[in-house]
Amino acid sequence: MKRCFFIGHRDAPESIYPELCAEVERHITEYGTQEFLVGNRGAFDRMAMKAVRQAKEKYPSVRLVLLLAYLPSKGKMEKPEGVDELYYPEGLENTPQRYAIVRANQKAVALCDDLIAYVWQTASHTQKLVEYAQGRSRITIIGR
Repeated sequence: MKRCFFIGHRDAPESIYPELCAEVERHITEYGTQEFLVGNRGAFDRMAMKAVRQAKEKYPSVRLVLLLAYLPSKGKMEKPEGVDELYYPEGLENTPQRYAIVRANQKAVALCDDLIAYVWQTASHTQKLVEYAQGRSRITIIGR
């Protein structure tokens, strides 16, 4: 199954949403992507989830998976609307909280074929993850 992961700065502007939707569509139609993995930590992640939910209306076989960097503190977490699965990567249980998001993102890159990224800050965790993904994933940078 072809998978795509989203990574972007949490303060991403709404102006990138149309380009994000176009990339989701392109990944489905041109690359055969069937599953999209997205985090839940900011504006970029919210827009990515919205774009995939919108694409699922046209392509119902597409799956949306929510990446969790932390286990829910109060029991079981409910899946947000339109999310098909919650994914908590193995081996994060003993990771210090300040590194959990970075490790979860690295594990997501290793799991996926493609990466859709919104990066404008150099020397950021987002930029470092894009560099980490080079050679492992097809990378599409949006918002330039």
